[in-house]
Amino acid sequence: MRALTALFLALTVLLSAATPARAFLGLFEKKDKKAPSATQRQIQDAEAASMLMEAKAAHSAGKGSKAKSLYEEIVKKYPFSASAGEAAYAKATIARQTERLDNAFDAFQEFITQYRQSPRFNDAIEQQFQLAEEAKGGKKQRSLILLPMKMSGEDVIELYQQIIANAPFGKLAPLAQFSIAEIHQDLGDKAEAVAAYQKVVDNYSGTKQASEAQFRIGSISNVAAKRSEDSQNLVTTRDALNTYIAANPEGDRSAEAKRILSQVNEAEATHSLDVGKFYEGQGKTKAAAIYYNEALKFGSAEASAEARDRLSSLAAVDPEAVSDAQKSIPDQDYTAPGASNLRNRDDYVGPMSPELTRLGQKPKMRTGDDSFIPIPLQEPDLPDRPANAPEAGDLLPPVPLMERPALLPIPPLPGGAIPPQPAGSAELPVPPPPAEKEGAKKPE
Repeated sequence: MRALTALFLALTVLLSAATPARAFLGLFEKKDKKAPSATQRQIQDAEAASMLMEAKAAHSAGKGSKAKSLYEEIVKKYPFSASAGEAAYAKATIARQTERLDNAFDAFQEFITQYRQSPRFNDAIEQQFQLAEEAKGGKKQRSLILLPMKMSGEDVIELYQQIIANAPFGKLAPLAQFSIAEIHQDLGDKAEAVAAYQKVVDNYSGTKQASEAQFRIGSISNVAAKRSEDSQNLVTTRDALNTYIAANPEGDRSAEAKRILSQVNEAEATHSLDVGKFYEGQGKTKAAAIYYNEALKFGSAEASAEARDRLSSLAAVDPEAVSDAQKSIPDQDYTAPGASNLRNRDDYVGPMSPELTRLGQKPKMRTGDDSFIPIPLQEPDLPDRPANAPEAGDLLPPVPLMERPALLPIPPLPGGAIPPQPAGSAELPVPPPPAEKEGAKKPE
């Protein structure tokens, strides 16, 4: 028994040494309090309201310590009362005035976590944003040894990230994300700054911060391209600035974006022209044609004119190499600026209908042997009118006389009399009367 007791004490000492005091005591804390009944809730609301009035009076009288103690007691004893949220917010405002910036931020975070349905929720978010802006601006905070201190950029970024997590679709979320990107930019972290600005564009499109973030992406990439001459930075710069100009044609940064874009295009065109000249001097026609084409695509008027002249000279000497270079870079003309991006033109109304497209094509001459029969130069003779053609108004054609049927003979009348023949008819033979049979009676 003594051995078991000693073992238990040893384990207790080890746990107390390895576990923080707050966490160790938490093992023996009671579970979360249950919600009171309706009757208990009314009693607690009345007691908490009375205590809240006392705390506000002490706060107004300048007794901050007493007011803070009362606020803490309300939150601890009456967490389900209507006054608990107000007490937690008031406690955070006292911390805002008397404690360090990070402690005040945590006090408002405690209120936000426990009382999200409070009408003070948006006010707490605004207080947190103001604290983060003060930290970003370099406001010095007092430490425990009363020496001025300044929060690092990473710590300030965590404050803004917490604000976004509290209200990801609130009005302050794009401002917080934009501030994160600015901190990365100030720290010289190009990749992190571009990624943070891109989040503003993706998550908060249509806001003023999204437009400015789009311009910042192009501006940062332009600076990086000048330092490293990385083609990917040039591509990012063009895409970002072209997107900004298309979305904000009358924006505050539109003129500046166009100026930067023109500088980027002119610099790359000059570089491509120089490289093309180098390859032309080495006798590599195809490589020279490719770089002259790049100069045409992004160059100024002078660079484009020189590149076009050199391409014409190369095509006269080695047309096959220039043609191969053309195939390697589609949608680009060597002799005139391409017009492949018609959709962005002001006068573009959509593709032509198939009928208009067919009519707009030039006629083609027939080649080869086919079954085409040309139209005769002289008309053939038309057939004559036949002699027995029907007259006007006749439904059936007349029958020739030779084809008329002969008249049938008329049988004799009873008694052997011959019936009269029709006028104008020829004498037709009359058949003899039928022979009388034996034994037949004669008619009387």
